[in-house]
Amino acid sequence: MTFHSMWAELLPIGRSSASGGYRRFAWTGADADCRAWFKAQAESRGLTYELDRNGNQWAWLGDPTAGDAVVTGSHLDSVPDGGAFDGPLGVVSSFAALDELRARQVTFTKPLALVNFGDEEGARFGLACVGSRLAAGQLTVEQAHRLTDADGITLPQAMERAGYDAGTLGPDPERLARIGAFVELHVEQGRALDLSGDRVGIASAIWPHGRWRFDFRGEANHAGTTRLADRRDPMLSYAETVLAARREARLAGAVATFGKISVEPNGVNAIPSLVRGWLDSRAADQQTLDTVVTGVEKAAREYADAHGIELDVVRESFTPVVEFDHALRDELARILGRDTDTDTDTGAGAGKGAGKVADLKVPVLGTGAGHDAGILSGTIPTAMLFVRNPTGVSHSPAEYAAEDDCVAGVTALADVLEGLACR
Repeated sequence: MTFHSMWAELLPIGRSSASGGYRRFAWTGADADCRAWFKAQAESRGLTYELDRNGNQWAWLGDPTAGDAVVTGSHLDSVPDGGAFDGPLGVVSSFAALDELRARQVTFTKPLALVNFGDEEGARFGLACVGSRLAAGQLTVEQAHRLTDADGITLPQAMERAGYDAGTLGPDPERLARIGAFVELHVEQGRALDLSGDRVGIASAIWPHGRWRFDFRGEANHAGTTRLADRRDPMLSYAETVLAARREARLAGAVATFGKISVEPNGVNAIPSLVRGWLDSRAADQQTLDTVVTGVEKAAREYADAHGIELDVVRESFTPVVEFDHALRDELARILGRDTDTDTDTGAGAGKGAGKVADLKVPVLGTGAGHDAGILSGTIPTAMLFVRNPTGVSHSPAEYAAEDDCVAGVTALADVLEGLACR
């Protein structure tokens, strides 16, 4: 199958007719359809299909137990009403790159695997990269069993309802030990490549990032009969905190977003008793991130005290800065036509030492977005390729990459896989 035909086949799965975005949440019907698509693609190519202990899907060319395997892939799930490219582009491109390599009649000297990691976005259970975190031992079995969705369904219950055995969850060091390199292709979630005029780039690093839950507890009361002076309204403290997050991020040159909120009792004519908001913050370095989050929490506590509100702040997840394996990164650059003597960062992570990019065939750029490759980087050598996004929009139905850029990404990925697995 061509890239276009595979893309067209996958495109309708989990798409909302109302928003045009995607709702491919872990262990739901749409997720099952995506998984069935992956399995069918693997089997149609004569690959050895495997489902690992954490629900991640694998398709192998060669002996899975031989070791020093080269792996590529991404994920198929989405954020609420997300775009079509975030994750699926990497999975579709992995199959298309394999097809291109077979058309080139190359000889593989190492096992090659294609992977679909489960629950990368964390849309259902509130934690990103669940499949890769479990495999890498960054999420314990106990922690995984405590994950629940908005309806109180636990992760194990969701897996079992979808027909999977949740009793096998846990670290998978034997599998990861058989991997020599993991390369993830992903649509760029920013405009660095569009601004530089390049179709494909190489990742240098992922910014440190995390999610913090702010619980503002006040007192429920009647919206029409309670004097303003008598109110303990947590919504006021939350609103002021949202503005504080924007201010702190702007001053630090970072990003901070309150993108999710839960209100109780959630009535139009009721003063809330609880406002729960989730902060997502990212910065180029740990010190800057700490400064932003500390500043937001300090402001939130001041606002809460002023309105008689109780406040709890809980860090729900955190990923430190990820520097992708320099040797593997430089090998990708060599394969794609450029040597890298220094870190040239044209993206979100640009900072001290950033070089000129006008004469570079393949720019090297940082990103503020998390990925499975970042999770696995602490265990195995990982690298990433980015495909140009002309608008920079992501996590939205407006997310887009032109088909010729996608095809250029497939060619670049095929070149990389040939260089790593066929020598």
